[in-house]
Amino acid sequence: MSTSVIRYRTKVEAADENQRLIENVFAELAVKAPAGLRYSSYRLDDGVSFLHIADGDGLQDLPAFQEFQRGLADRLVEGPDRVQATQVGGYITQS
Repeated sequence: MSTSVIRYRTKVEAADENQRLIENVFAELAVKAPAGLRYSSYRLDDGVSFLHIADGDGLQDLPAFQEFQRGLADRLVEGPDRVQATQVGGYITQS
């Protein structure tokens, strides 16, 4: 199974708005819970770089994701760079 890994850097003044839009995507995912989708997003320690990891379908159909995508180019300084990755292993603790 192939996974998309996307990395980009936002303008300093756009980083918080970018994070807010990503949080809206996760809020919608919590409600709609599309089957077979794994998605995670990270804000890196420089405060302006973001990393997204997506595996499966359904993300593009979410209105919150479409809103996130709509102004993305205006928020960016660099990227987005998208590569495909194949998972070698993973671990999640079960609490």
